[in-house]
Amino acid sequence: MSAITMTPFSEPEERVALREAVARLAGKYGHDYIARQAASGEKTTELWLEMGRHGFLGVNLPEEYGGGGGGMADLAAVLEEAAAAGAPLLMMVVSPAICGSIIARCGTEDQKRRWLPSIADGTLLMAFGITEADAGSNSHQISTTATRDGDEWVLNGQKTFISGVDEAQAVLVVSRTQDAKTGKLKPALFVVPTDAAGFSKQVIPMAWSAPEKQFTLFLDDVRVPADALVGDEDGGLWQLFAGLNPERIMGGALTCGQARYALGRAVEYAKTRTVWKEPIGAHQGIAHPLAKVKIELEQARLLWQKAAALYDAGDDFAAGEFANMAKYAGGEVACNATDVAVQTHGGNGLTVEYGLANQLIAARLGRIAPVSREMILNFVAMHSLGLPKSY
Repeated sequence: MSAITMTPFSEPEERVALREAVARLAGKYGHDYIARQAASGEKTTELWLEMGRHGFLGVNLPEEYGGGGGGMADLAAVLEEAAAAGAPLLMMVVSPAICGSIIARCGTEDQKRRWLPSIADGTLLMAFGITEADAGSNSHQISTTATRDGDEWVLNGQKTFISGVDEAQAVLVVSRTQDAKTGKLKPALFVVPTDAAGFSKQVIPMAWSAPEKQFTLFLDDVRVPADALVGDEDGGLWQLFAGLNPERIMGGALTCGQARYALGRAVEYAKTRTVWKEPIGAHQGIAHPLAKVKIELEQARLLWQKAAALYDAGDDFAAGEFANMAKYAGGEVACNATDVAVQTHGGNGLTVEYGLANQLIAARLGRIAPVSREMILNFVAMHSLGLPKSY
């Protein structure tokens, strides 16, 4: 092994090779494919299944359950490369990262064997239902209840802004046991088939065009068997954060990939667009904003890589701290990079032909979801700096 690959700031050779393979595959599809599928109301099933066949979707899951035996750093690298190729796959954040991680860490042997192989190869897509309209960022106020009834559980409640339910076969629903009246969340997580009686969904029209749709879910006396419960009904918050830390790490990787895509498009345009007899990239008014984004991008990438390394090492608390920072930094650089890319293109940046205008809204999402940057700042102020809690 060369000295370069042994330094702490270089990825292992296997992950570098993984990145290259993903970049080749996703590059065959690219931005134009995603835009076509979104415009026609179609999904990215072809790309998703090919990613699964190559083992990319389940690279983080245990080998004995059909995965690649790698870690969150590997899965995040896959998502970053896909996004950088213009083919971001939002449901990678949800199905293999959140749901796959929770089941792998908290599920029974039967649950692992039932769900993980299909999640890993992409033939089953599992959505994640946590957000509620009246709870906002305060997940302690989740009101969806699960009531034991013999050898079944009965779920009632609503969820909102749940991604990809129309292409999922099941949803991992976060509820609370009905007798949990302390005001503190005691999450109980259930795998709910999307064809279950009493389960319904309603699409939320969004202002950006994407193959993945957002939904409000309605659970009206939805009955699931006892073995639909993942983990312990009194297992505490750690079961939930077994999925939320990966969610933030993947959010950081996704937004870094979006930033790489936008920056790449802007740099290419700045090199080839000629005004006043020289490429516009020769002017500092164009070059400096692009250079600034490059610096911000490399900072954000280091944060998600550190967060993933901590998570893979089993240090959940430290991983949570840096996963939040990574998600914040990724959201910022995605917005900045896309804005600079549009500005570099001038009027062309807002045309359908160049495909950057829709990216402005998609990038803006990284500052809002899955957790707002304000809540991340609250977390860092309290946990990293030791300041008094503000909420």
